[in-house]
Amino acid sequence: MSTQAKYHKGSSDGKAPLTRDPLAGVRAHYDAVVVGSGLGGLTAANVLARCGRKVLVLEQHYNFGGLATWFKRRGGHVFDVSLHGFPASMKKTCQRHWSPAIAARVERLESIRFSNPQFELETLFTREDFTRILVERFGIERGGVERFYAELAQMDFFSDSGETTAQLFERHFPGRNDVHRLLMEPITYANGSTLDDPAISYGIVFSNFMNSGVYTFRGGTDWLVKEMQSELEKNGVELCNRVQVERIVVEQGRVRGVEAHGRFIAAEVVISNASLKTTAEALVGTQHLEPEFARGLAAVRLNNSSTQVYIGLRAGSSIPFVTDLLFSSTRETFDSPALSEMHGQSRTFSFYYPKTRPGSQRYTIVSSMNAHWADWAGLDEAQYAREKRRLQHDTLEALERHVPGVGALVDHVEVATPRTFAFYTQHPQGTSFGTKFEGLRYSLELPKQVAGLYHAGSVGIIMSGWLGSANYGAIQANKIDAHLLALRESESTR
Repeated sequence: MSTQAKYHKGSSDGKAPLTRDPLAGVRAHYDAVVVGSGLGGLTAANVLARCGRKVLVLEQHYNFGGLATWFKRRGGHVFDVSLHGFPASMKKTCQRHWSPAIAARVERLESIRFSNPQFELETLFTREDFTRILVERFGIERGGVERFYAELAQMDFFSDSGETTAQLFERHFPGRNDVHRLLMEPITYANGSTLDDPAISYGIVFSNFMNSGVYTFRGGTDWLVKEMQSELEKNGVELCNRVQVERIVVEQGRVRGVEAHGRFIAAEVVISNASLKTTAEALVGTQHLEPEFARGLAAVRLNNSSTQVYIGLRAGSSIPFVTDLLFSSTRETFDSPALSEMHGQSRTFSFYYPKTRPGSQRYTIVSSMNAHWADWAGLDEAQYAREKRRLQHDTLEALERHVPGVGALVDHVEVATPRTFAFYTQHPQGTSFGTKFEGLRYSLELPKQVAGLYHAGSVGIIMSGWLGSANYGAIQANKIDAHLLALRESESTR
């Protein structure tokens, strides 16, 4: 470990803390304190540390990474949480804001499959391949496909026409429910968006994926986060896990620091990687916000949550290569809201082969379904256990249709629900994707409400997912560095 870096920890494997005080050795003052260690917060910390800033990261969980995380179970199982897949530009983001070693592990998935009553197909998820499929399999005129791509390419955060994704699809591909399914299902699983969300939120994300396919990290999430920890430590960032931040301290309209475990830690800037609503309404308090801003923030909608089923194959067993991502459904036609139904017919399977963690020789499969908090929140314990068993059964039955005989190879199955995500992440209603698009404005404008307060959590669909989170952290870090520089210049002229 670098002599500049300090890693104040309980432990990163869920065992008992090594020290009784998780804040032992922490200084009284930092340039910036990061609350939460999702990819947005970690990237912000790394960018600021490279600029010479003194940075402290406080994480309430024992693992760093937010939803970009993993867990281990008996029998040698390692499970990655969240869907594995992001655009090619993640390599550039890692090269620029992290390290060549991390960027070098960004590798393209070999195969993405769709299996539903309307079509069965395999794709590389590149623009060229998608164009071929739309023209040859779906009979769309090539010029129409190119016009669709061209319009998406012109979209940006600040040019919302008010059109929904459903209206965009219908304008370009009228009456083609099958085409809408092909275009929408992967993005819904990636960031929770629906046909009712703004067209620009769809267009920007889809265009990113269409560059050159879908990518993942070779080595798994555990390798990635540990490598990020090493990079942060090298750059002098101090990391503390098992630390619950109780309050972001604000006095006279500006941030003064945080309170955690009953201790005050001073800082010029606080970057919250927590939920936008938790940050502003609970950690800061609406008394520090302009009334109109607070009312607008209260109206911001949360995005949906997820369920996941983690399936581990026993040691020594194997399955043939099926695909990397399988968008599977038995629903006859595409219905966007149905993707989040509690007893839905659609799910995504992420296949993790030994190539994911070279040398492990283990196979795991993770099933993901979008979900609504309300469907799970009110269940009593008996109902909750019954619904988890039902989800496990339905998932294994669906998997068996694509991988016959796989059930006999399984020796560990575990179910996560919106309640699971709420418990481990502390996100309100267990949201997996932050807020709807309108949250982006309030996230960006927090520093105008409280000087020195910045947000790097998941908002606006676009700033969700692994790539969006990391890029948002870098964007905010650059603003913060400029803010800190202005503070220093102001102090020097007094």
